[in-house]
Amino acid sequence: MAMNVTQKIIAAHLVSGTLEAGSSIAIRIDQTLTQDATGTMAYLQFEALGLPRVRTELSVSYVDHNMLQSGFENADDHRFLQSFAAKYGVHFSRPGNGICHQVHLERFSRPGGTLLGSDSHTPTSGGAGMLAIGAGGLDIALAMGGLPFNLNMPQVVGVKLIGRLQPFVSAKDIILEVLRHKTVKGGVGKVFEYFGPGVAHLSVPERATITNMGAELGATTSVFPSDAVTRRYLAAQGRDASWSEWVLDADASYDEVLEIDLDQLEPLIACPHSPDNVRKVREVAGTPVAQVAIGSCTNSSYTDL
Repeated sequence: MAMNVTQKIIAAHLVSGTLEAGSSIAIRIDQTLTQDATGTMAYLQFEALGLPRVRTELSVSYVDHNMLQSGFENADDHRFLQSFAAKYGVHFSRPGNGICHQVHLERFSRPGGTLLGSDSHTPTSGGAGMLAIGAGGLDIALAMGGLPFNLNMPQVVGVKLIGRLQPFVSAKDIILEVLRHKTVKGGVGKVFEYFGPGVAHLSVPERATITNMGAELGATTSVFPSDAVTRRYLAAQGRDASWSEWVLDADASYDEVLEIDLDQLEPLIACPHSPDNVRKVREVAGTPVAQVAIGSCTNSSYTDL
């Protein structure tokens, strides 16, 4: 059976169920991540399991959200997270070390692997060919205990990219275009998989911008193939051994297909009060601006900023 990338990764991790869309499945989880706003509860739940160590290939505890030290609460949480990591075999990323999704993409993402994170933007690592899913704290605790993750087999939406981004058009415009078509409810129960000749012109940080903001579609996750671009990125990170190729089969199909011509795409902007209220920048040019903040949850790479 010819398969797309999503189906291949799920098939390689399938514990129970079939690849029929909508059916109940359980998949093995290779890696987990938490951040300090959600991690404390997840780790308390893991402690209740009574296990001596985590049973994943890799688990990481990031401190990057609750950074203000105006009271004792955040400091207490951070001390607990650090001591938990040391006791149970979890990597600990200290305050100031970086945003969890960006650091995980750079240091730990593995093409063809599965990642479960207690943050909605965990799909960032899909930019490196990983099936990365945001979930609740209890799901993370159970995954760290070696139990599979239960979900309904998602439909797979193929987003075909043709052409090449023009000057002043960015990866953010691609995901805004998808949101314009599909809305914030259009991804529920679905995985968005990007394919086509335009993919080869996107760097891994650009791909990660797109997979990260796929969360705004309500999608289970988003994923890119792992190709020569992915290999160069991992090599630049000193992680050649982490690379493997994950591309769709020649005869693979999708439940839906959305085609975007990158040559025709122009700068877009999401207007109040929803990420899918997307308009062309030139249509809102001249709008008075009272305040500007530069930052990004949707990928904190230099490229995206």
